[in-house]
Amino acid sequence: METINWLEIETAKNAAVEVLIHNSHGPFHGLPRTAGWGYPEPYTRDLMFSILGIAVSGNQQLIESIRKVLLTLAKNQTVHGHITSLVHDKDDRGASDTTPLFLMGVGIFRKLTGENEFLVEAVQKSLTWMVYQSPSDRIMVAQQPTSDWRDEQWVLGYGLFVNTIVYSYLRLLGQDERADQMCKEMKRFTIEDMPKRKYEGLKVKNKPYYAFWSYKVYCSKRFDLLGNSIAILSGLVSVSKAEEIITWIEEECSQMQEKGDLAINIPPNFFPFVLPGDADWHPRYESFNMPGNYHNGGIWPFICGFYVAALVAAKRYRLAEQKLMELTKLVRLSQDKALKFGFNEWIKAQDGKVMGVDWQTWSAALYLYAATCVKERKTPFFDEMRG
Repeated sequence: METINWLEIETAKNAAVEVLIHNSHGPFHGLPRTAGWGYPEPYTRDLMFSILGIAVSGNQQLIESIRKVLLTLAKNQTVHGHITSLVHDKDDRGASDTTPLFLMGVGIFRKLTGENEFLVEAVQKSLTWMVYQSPSDRIMVAQQPTSDWRDEQWVLGYGLFVNTIVYSYLRLLGQDERADQMCKEMKRFTIEDMPKRKYEGLKVKNKPYYAFWSYKVYCSKRFDLLGNSIAILSGLVSVSKAEEIITWIEEECSQMQEKGDLAINIPPNFFPFVLPGDADWHPRYESFNMPGNYHNGGIWPFICGFYVAALVAAKRYRLAEQKLMELTKLVRLSQDKALKFGFNEWIKAQDGKVMGVDWQTWSAALYLYAATCVKERKTPFFDEMRG
């Protein structure tokens, strides 16, 4: 059993800050870039996720770069409160996760700076926008296919990931009554598992985790690591249920390793993989989303960072240390062999080969956040939600 090497962790944290500083000023209005190479644009979702790592870094240059991002997003917000997919482009719209991520980002930024009235008008407009994203006019929000971070994977209706972000911003912004109702709705069974037809939720019969998505007569019970990790972090599941989810993840990963589907001792973003011939396989997957690749089971360092933080939230400190060491090995991998740390975008599950772009902003930021959580045995900004 590998013991944690704090010197190696600190070296990796320093490298992560170096990446974030490098990426903090890009070619589009001086806004941060999404990656050191390959993605010069300021993608909203990536930068909103990065707030967690930047917040715990304490680096004022990075904090001010995020202030600029949030102010620009508010300026380019649509008349009805929707947040654009690219920070600088007011006409680049259509994402289902950018508005809830903006609200979560502002909530975190307010906690960080103590500026409780920061972007009040923009926040209220976006909250109103989100109310109208619920087809049932209740709390849970729905989305169109390929409109969240999974641009090559179909999520129909009530997606887990987006709704965990909604729950998180409701808690951060003090809307506890709505957050309580969200928690109740998500804990209803999917339509397939209901004893009789009612409003569907995301609970899966005979499984400890939340479903990938559910809507009307359809659902996917495949496992979404990002959504379930945020559910654990934010307190959408109890401590005992979090323990069940983690045990299930580790057992499933061991089986995947035995079968040759997983080469690294850290979970893929999504499993079981969608295989050709499965009911939810789409022809386009052959080009972009083969099993163990990209959104169909690729290993994403930023999501692994959320998983490590979720382990801390569940008080699985020893396992969190082990997975942080695995993540530290992962962020060293790079396309450019001259780099000591690649902070690559994603890695192929079956052979551990780096497949994405190096010096990815959210890979570096969520590594920082995960390392801070393990060292402090706290999960900043989420501890209060669970409390």
